[in-house]
Amino acid sequence: MPRNRVPSPQTMRVLRALAAEPVRWRYGYELGAETGLKAGSLYPILVRLADRGLLEAQWEESPPHGRPARHLYRLTAGGRDLAAQPVTAEPAQPRRAAARAVRHVQPDGA
Repeated sequence: MPRNRVPSPQTMRVLRALAAEPVRWRYGYELGAETGLKAGSLYPILVRLADRGLLEAQWEESPPHGRPARHLYRLTAGGRDLAAQPVTAEPAQPRRAAARAVRHVQPDGA
């Protein structure tokens, strides 16, 4: 069953960074610098997008001597379509923070 969740703002940053040059292969470090995402957020997003068919992924063919091959990414047609979608409004307050705020409200007269 396909998922129809709205992509996270972080996912949209990655998609838009890749969509800026859709035919060019990009590597993770470069995308992290461009999006401001750290590796612990960026690489799971890249893996999920590739698993969903929104990214092509391949290993660098001829890395310079002494450096390991890098994993390269670029958008598929479906990824370009998703990147072109308008940004949806984010909630004013994250759900967890809103739930904590409700728990800390004191009843009147306390």
